[in-house]
Amino acid sequence: MAARPTISDVAEASHVSISTVSLVMNGKGPVAEATRQRVQAAADRLGYAPSRSARGLAARRTGNVGFVLREDHFRQSEPFYTRVFLGAEFEARRRGLYVLLSTVPDPYVPGEHAPRFLTEHSVDGVVVAGGVDGALIEQLRDRAIPHVLADFAWDDAPQVSIDNRGGAFAVAAHVVERGHQRVAFLGADPTHPSPNARRDAFAEAMRDAGRPIPDGLLVTDDGPSDRATGARAGSALLDRDPADRPTAVFCANDALALGLLDAARDRGLRVPEDLAVVGFDDVEGAALAFPPLTTVHVHKERLGEAALGVLAEGVETADASIPDATLIPTQLVVRESS
Repeated sequence: MAARPTISDVAEASHVSISTVSLVMNGKGPVAEATRQRVQAAADRLGYAPSRSARGLAARRTGNVGFVLREDHFRQSEPFYTRVFLGAEFEARRRGLYVLLSTVPDPYVPGEHAPRFLTEHSVDGVVVAGGVDGALIEQLRDRAIPHVLADFAWDDAPQVSIDNRGGAFAVAAHVVERGHQRVAFLGADPTHPSPNARRDAFAEAMRDAGRPIPDGLLVTDDGPSDRATGARAGSALLDRDPADRPTAVFCANDALALGLLDAARDRGLRVPEDLAVVGFDDVEGAALAFPPLTTVHVHKERLGEAALGVLAEGVETADASIPDATLIPTQLVVRESS
């Protein structure tokens, strides 16, 4: 038996977006007459008709989307996730949706910490940004609430991710080009997948370049990925015997890198002459650091826009599956710290 045609098939056949097909099928929204006719013709040709369940879901939509952050990510002074949220807000506004922001603690207890919009059933879907307790993701699944993870991974949940591997490989190429022989990696927050992905990719790239990271210089601290952790864990690297001390350190994010710069300054080390430092994220403070920080630029607003957009398309069309993974590119920004 031939597979039932989907809304994605109609979109491809008529060369329009899935959301445009949904508007035509539901008789809503401003769609040019020529486009409407082309979509309808493609649907007729393929034998496509929206399912009753899809129409029912569309009729019951609230127009609200939840956005969840872990409390400590929300409080961090480096506004990475603030920018991700802004991107989601911009995309929601463009689509005529409202975003309801909520923070959750870690660990997360569903019966105690569930955001109100979950208990009140007042959202059509949820974007989860950054690492959270997996109990929240399981709760979303149990309630059949569409969700997309941004800069986070859990099992097979749909996700919009940063190109951590590409960014880490670019850093490795940079420090190798600069001639560094003893290179370290400094990470933290071991439960978050992004720092771990950056560590593993960087170690692989350095091995490929014939400069494997020496024992003891591949560090993942148990603390949060903040400036205080960067200063404390970075101090342990800098207090090694001068012959064993790294000449370059790739930090899993800019907050750690800024803390490492503080530790280097306290020890009278010159950056980059005695120690090159590279971060990841390109937060606002990176360009204002002393010296300005070399880092991997992440399109933070684009990350939020993409996550909200992927979720909204899945909710709007109801019978269209949410893509498993979307990758946001990165680029190395070279400044004076390396």
